[in-house]
Amino acid sequence: MRVNKAEKLRRQVHELAESMGNLFVETFHYMALFAIGAVTAWAAVMEFLQMVEKGNISIDDILLLFIYLELGAMVGIYFKTNHMPVRFLIYVAITALTRLLISNVSHHNPPDMGVVYLTGAILLLALAILVVRYASSQFPSVKIENPRRKTGAGSSEHPEVEKGEL
Repeated sequence: MRVNKAEKLRRQVHELAESMGNLFVETFHYMALFAIGAVTAWAAVMEFLQMVEKGNISIDDILLLFIYLELGAMVGIYFKTNHMPVRFLIYVAITALTRLLISNVSHHNPPDMGVVYLTGAILLLALAILVVRYASSQFPSVKIENPRRKTGAGSSEHPEVEKGEL
């Protein structure tokens, strides 16, 4: 009888520790998301104000605003779904490389092999988006409502989830 009470107490302590850990992790997660979103918005506003103060806007400036827009969208999607949209990271990289390419060609030196390297990198990133989109359509991730860890050898709560997946 004492063994059952001890086991019950152990389970309660484990559940409390798991709940507290989840609370701390989720609190940090949301605080970090709000901070990243706020910093992104602040940087975009400051950059826009500098553009207005300068009196003219170049294509570099517009592409920079698109980078901020994509970062903000990425934070919003991550906030809503808890999934990092890898495609958005690639979009940011493509936009940054395009901005660099336009800046180099229009403001600096005459075209050289650097232009070829940049366009090749943009092409590779575009192909990466194609691969990611194809893979996500052919092999979608399985969503489990209210996932919980397996509690024992014969647990059938979520038989499709192996140990360590959640």
